[in-house]
Amino acid sequence: MPDSSLDVLNKALGRRAEALTAAFLRRHGYKIVETNFVTPFGEADIIARAKDGTYCFVEVKARTGDPMVSPVEAVTPKKQARYRKIALTFCAKLGREVPVRFDIAAVLNGKLDYFENAFLGEGPN
Repeated sequence: MPDSSLDVLNKALGRRAEALTAAFLRRHGYKIVETNFVTPFGEADIIARAKDGTYCFVEVKARTGDPMVSPVEAVTPKKQARYRKIALTFCAKLGREVPVRFDIAAVLNGKLDYFENAFLGEGPN
């Protein structure tokens, strides 16, 4: 069944927000390690390595207009728990534990706000 026009628009908005975030990260010295990293627990939008070697798991949330819920508030405790499992899966893929951090990129009407350490991880550190 084909995607609805709203689904297509939302996917395009998400892709633009992810591209904007990746460009921001590169400008600030991060190396993009993975994009759309898929695991049985869900998908990490961007995994980037900071200059200090920390792996940053970035959830990109994009909104247009005047949303009822901010992009940051949309990263629920359930989503945070999934990101912790995604980080564990990533470390298993690497074959070692690495320092990790969970960040949120909030894109509202094309403007990016970036939040480091947006939520705590109980995974590998």
